[in-house]
Amino acid sequence: MAHGLSVTGLHHSFGERVALDNIDFSVSGGEIVGLVGRNGAGKTTAMRAIMGIIKPKRGTIRWEGHPVDLDDRRRFGYMPEERGLYPQMRLFEQVTYFGRIHGLDSETAKSSAHRLLQRLRLQDRELDKIVALSHGNQQRAQLAVALTHEPPLAILDEPFSGLDPEAVDDLSKYLRDTAAKGTAVLLSSHQLELVERLCDRTVILDRGRVLAQGTLAELRERQTRRLRVHVEAPPNWVKSVPGVKVISEDADGLVLVLEPHVDPQAILRAAQVAGPVDHFAFEAGSLADLYRELLPS
Repeated sequence: MAHGLSVTGLHHSFGERVALDNIDFSVSGGEIVGLVGRNGAGKTTAMRAIMGIIKPKRGTIRWEGHPVDLDDRRRFGYMPEERGLYPQMRLFEQVTYFGRIHGLDSETAKSSAHRLLQRLRLQDRELDKIVALSHGNQQRAQLAVALTHEPPLAILDEPFSGLDPEAVDDLSKYLRDTAAKGTAVLLSSHQLELVERLCDRTVILDRGRVLAQGTLAELRERQTRRLRVHVEAPPNWVKSVPGVKVISEDADGLVLVLEPHVDPQAILRAAQVAGPVDHFAFEAGSLADLYRELLPS
């Protein structure tokens, strides 16, 4: 992969605990890729390895086709799991300061800080100290610090943690706009509905391994077939069709999962025998559905 970030065979352990087990993934310019997985899956470790905070035991990390180096990492934008703002520094001063650290001259750093804080709805808080900001506004400030120098790659560890729905929408729109300008965005989140809505591709990690990755459409191809049926009859009729399991029932009918060999027409015939069929259609599962299917108990 010549354009963007490429991670290949990344392996790391802390003592006997394997944190990353030969994982591969990539992020292209203009693309938002989500890392999802339960606590301890390896998301933060992978991000820290990309940023050089830890040195992985094995594997390669490439940017634009070459091994990532210190100069590359200085250009990247990073929002760490442990937020890194100076609590007693004023917001505008802080964003400007980090712009200078990333190589912007004074006037460019100030102009970028003004523009970004306005875009993130923080223009009225520029003179406030970080400690005086709400949790949500501190999150916005942290994102501003990570993106003030318009990095080619943004690595964001749980950027939506603890935010209210309005703030989530604001930051989501900003990240989409950022990616549209060519930035490669890698983010982690436990909010699967948000990842499904925001990300172009998703990498599902568990115990340091990649369980699945791809676009939502590609991931859905791996899901068990789900069929919703609404019949004006008690649900016992399903027992007459082998290879079918009821996974949920609500006012809109039954949701069935089918083993690969099951003919949907056999289900339809059994339903019609039971009573009038009001609805009979396959449903596309959500990212959360796939996640639950893939993760071992």
